[in-house]
Parts: sequence; C-alpha cells; structure tokens
Amino acid sequence: MKKVRKIKLLKGEKLLYLLILTLIVLIPVASVYSKAKISETNIQVEQLRGRISKQVRLNESLNMKINELASLDKIHEVASEFGLSYNNDNIKVIK
Repeated sequence: MKKVRKIKLLKGEKLLYLLILTLIVLIPVASVYSKAKISETNIQVEQLRGRISKQVRLNESLNMKINELASLDKIHEVASEFGLSYNNDNIKVIK
C-alpha cells in the first residue's frame, strides 16, 4: 500500500489564498456598487439640470416683467392714474 501524504500549507500560503478568494468576491460586488452609485448620481444631476432650466426660464420671465413695469409708458400710465404730473427732472433710475 502506498502512503498518502497530506500537503501542508504554510501560514503565508493560507493568507495568500484567503486574500485571493476575498478579492474574487469583493471586486464584482464593488464594481456593481460603484456603477449603481454612478447611475444614482447621474439621475440627480439630470434632476438638478431640469430644476435649473426651470428657474432660468422663471428668472427671464420675471426680468421681462420688471422691464415692462419700468418702461416709460408704464410710468406715465401710473402717474396719470394717481393724478400726478410727469417731470423728467425728478425721476431717478435705480438699478
């Protein structure tokens, strides 16, 4: 009969095999996790872009309204509504 010899692994070899096994498991998990986080961040970026463009349109609309209300014709109209006379020397423009 032949004797079967067990192969003994050294502590360093056991540690190395454990490290390799851990990396084999963790690398795909980390990859999936990072791709999910990137996707979530991209969704948030697109939502922010939508909110920014909506706010820009609102700001432009309000600026147009300001310009409309600050026009000379509107000043004449409001002055005549309240029975005031228009004197160009008394008008100061504030921006």
